[in-house]
Parts: sequence; structure tokens; C-alpha cells
Amino acid sequence: MLTSIKDTRALSAPRVRWFKRALRLEWLGQTVASVAWIASVFSYGISSPGDWLQLLAASAWLVTNIAALSPPTRAKHRE
Repeated sequence: MLTSIKDTRALSAPRVRWFKRALRLEWLGQTVASVAWIASVFSYGISSPGDWLQLLAASAWLVTNIAALSPPTRAKHRE
């Protein structure tokens, strides 16, 4: 056959690394904190511009936590 065990492991390796990064304590803590912050903004209600800024900050924090799971990109070297 054309596929081997090595090929299968090579394809699933990025998925495993992504999952391992998601289970790190610092990533989980930051993500839970940002989601809790978003929930608190909604539970207290949005009644002023400051509440919108709180929601924006908490959402940006959550987005950066999710983006941190993506694998680092390699810079292309030009010569």
C-alpha cells in the first residue's frame, strides 16, 4: 500500500500539538478568564460606553488566546 504508519502519524501530528497547546494550564486559565469577563459584561448589562470597551477588551483577549493555538508560521527567506 502507499500509506504507512509513519505517514498517518505525520498527518495527525499538527492536530496533537494543537490539542496539547490547548490543554496547557496557562492557556486554559487565560481562556476561562476571558470568557468569564465576557459573561460578566453581559450579566451586568451594557449601559455605558465603558461597558462596550470592557466587552471589546475581553473579546480581543479571547481572540488572541484562540490565535495562539495556531502553529507558528515560518518566515520565507529571500536571497
